Amino acid sequence: MMTPNEVAMLAAQALEEKKGLNIKLLKIADVSNLADYFLICTGSSNTHCNTLSGEVEKRLEEAGEKLLHREGHRGGTWVLLDFGCVVVHIFTDETRKFYDLERLWNDAEPVSLESILNKGEQA
Repeated sequence: MMTPNEVAMLAAQALEEKKGLNIKLLKIADVSNLADYFLICTGSSNTHCNTLSGEVEKRLEEAGEKLLHREGHRGGTWVLLDFGCVVVHIFTDETRKFYDLERLWNDAEPVSLESILNKGEQA
């Protein structure tokens, strides 16, 4: 069984491999009981968002992690994937700015993804 951190890292790798943009990982375990981590990513289009979500689902399912809930899949401007310990949020740029989860969850601890992302976008 994978740890929540391993689940988050595997999901982040899947997003990176499918060219997800501005990938951020927030550790929310100390500020919420919703999950241990929120993984946030931007897709360049509705189609790209659906591709990103499909890759995360596939990779985590192959690793034995069960998807508990999916929301927003058909609309394409955002997708939420709930794996229990990790909730993945995939947005188009405009929708990500609208929901601004990083601001809403600014008391969460940012987790560096430098070791798995080769773009070095995270700050």
